[in-house]
Amino acid sequence: MSVERFVLIFLATVGPSAPTVLAYSGVKGAYWPSWVAETVSPATIPTSYFTHLFYAFVEVDSETCILNITQPDDKWMGNFTATLHAKSPPAKAILSIGGANTGAIFSNTLSSHKNRTAFINSTIVVARKYGFDGLDLDWEFPNNIQDMSNLATFFTAWRLAIDREARYSGKPPILLSAAVYYSSDLFLTDPPLSYPGHVIKRYVDFVSPMTYDLHGSWEPSKTGSPALLYDKFSNLSTSYGISSWLNRGVPPEKVVMGLPVYGRTWKLLNASDHKIGSPAVGAGPLPEMTYDQIVDFNLGNNATVVYDEATVSTYSYSGIDWIGYDNVESVVNKVKFAKNQGLGGYFFWALGDDKKWTLAAAGDFFYNSC
Repeated sequence: MSVERFVLIFLATVGPSAPTVLAYSGVKGAYWPSWVAETVSPATIPTSYFTHLFYAFVEVDSETCILNITQPDDKWMGNFTATLHAKSPPAKAILSIGGANTGAIFSNTLSSHKNRTAFINSTIVVARKYGFDGLDLDWEFPNNIQDMSNLATFFTAWRLAIDREARYSGKPPILLSAAVYYSSDLFLTDPPLSYPGHVIKRYVDFVSPMTYDLHGSWEPSKTGSPALLYDKFSNLSTSYGISSWLNRGVPPEKVVMGLPVYGRTWKLLNASDHKIGSPAVGAGPLPEMTYDQIVDFNLGNNATVVYDEATVSTYSYSGIDWIGYDNVESVVNKVKFAKNQGLGGYFFWALGDDKKWTLAAAGDFFYNSC
């Protein structure tokens, strides 16, 4: 009997039960965009730095509401899971679904019992077929009250289906996680929205707030720290976002903090005024630069690198070019923050952007030692 038919038969016949949700701690995660496969193959990933690696992304068919597995996905997903499981130490392989600009697709997919059931069944079938340990929902972002209500219903149904499959198959339950907005409150929507913290607490293994892109060249008139830990002037900070999730009732061990492996750039209005918040006239060398590119730019342009203790962020400047990002020092202090808060861990976006695994190694070393 095929994996697909096996899973679908049991889903139609086995009844519900109480959910099985694991309490996680020590997550050292990273997203692996499948489009970097030829340059950063799964075999080259040093799993000593990571416990959970996310395959990013598979999409959802807008009509059938099932996962759309492309030919490259079919080629790489089995390789991804088998390679990570065979490494020493092994890492858990998580399938991430969605990605940027998925608001309308998920709004439709989770809008009815029929659509949710088709989607849930598809995710379980695909996870088991390719050997994934977990499933990750990356909905960017719920847009209204009905979306949030449907998300709560979906998390509940997803967990119960996962548990039923695990009992029937005798395999460990598939992990469930979600990449979410940096804050539990989407306060820029009208009306403001809040994630269902009580449902996440009960039915989701962990959520991963995307605590980055807090500032960028879409704010062209002044420089900013894209992922600053603290900001005494606003709620646009990692610490505020994490606190909001804890205040929403999500246990700290179920919150995994995001770290960017890239920066945002600006052109300074005046080369002599180069602080965070200094006047700017638009994007710099590139609107977004990977950490690898930033290190090379700094060396090639004799840039001045500044670690800003007040915000726990880093920036560099050369002439009128200004880059806000995280380096080893800011990553280490953010990891210390995560440990002090009792968080479940941290994750990087994304593999392929680091400089010889420098940030990954720094996060791993200080997470294990502090």
